[in-house]
Amino acid sequence: MSNSEDYTPPTVWQWDADNGGEWAKTNRPIAGATHQQELPVGEHPLQLYSLATPNGQKVTIMLEELLELGLTDAEYDAFLIKIGEGDQFGSGFVSVNPNSKIPALMDHTTTPSTRVFESGAILQYLAEKFDALVPSDHTSKAECRNWLFWQMGSAPYLGGGFGHFYAYAPHKMQYPIDRFTMEVKRQLDVLNRHLSDHDYMAGSEYSIADIAIWPWYGSLVLGNLYDAAEFLDVESYTHVMRWAKQIERRPAVKRGRRVNRVWGPDEEQLAQRHSKDDF
Repeated sequence: MSNSEDYTPPTVWQWDADNGGEWAKTNRPIAGATHQQELPVGEHPLQLYSLATPNGQKVTIMLEELLELGLTDAEYDAFLIKIGEGDQFGSGFVSVNPNSKIPALMDHTTTPSTRVFESGAILQYLAEKFDALVPSDHTSKAECRNWLFWQMGSAPYLGGGFGHFYAYAPHKMQYPIDRFTMEVKRQLDVLNRHLSDHDYMAGSEYSIADIAIWPWYGSLVLGNLYDAAEFLDVESYTHVMRWAKQIERRPAVKRGRRVNRVWGPDEEQLAQRHSKDDF
């Protein structure tokens, strides 16, 4: 790996398996399964395979919100996928998500069973299945989708961009940190301006747009992501902070962010979830 400022890309790129910092052993330039590993199946029709990263939290928060609304058909089993150990490359997981990323969901209420992958797709699928957490009026529904897709397009700059180079890269490099910090602060300003006159992302109604955005940007300003709150001066985004704290207090959010979590204080961890009694 070169640290030189005058690095010149080779004519044909070659993979260096040791290049990539903390996550080097799970990154590779090809797809597909690396080993045979069947997925467990619990008693409920909805089976989730995930980890409590921001993307994983979106779906567990969504499922807990549905249950909070009294929609008992949203009961689910959540099995831990240890991405640091390569569970996402097992044959069973790849059959549910060929992209080998968490979260992945199987809905066994359909014949044949339906696989759903990509966190935004899972949120939309569950919202449509249960007719919940999306505004019913035309304008607010469009706004909800606007912000849902904003998150899907923006968060890679926060995670794979800023998060990688600020928190995980084997060497601190000024150019990528400056580049992605600037973009993350621009995104926070986008949110702050919008939330200055909106209670939630789609207006006055809590929705899947909030559920998608909060685990990334809410966690960031609350100091729970990349240990970067001071670096980013998050206190200056007062409207984002108000919104983040408002959502953090929701009982379903408190439960959902714990599911498939295996780090932090013991009281915040729940490796697997099979019923409300697990909390």
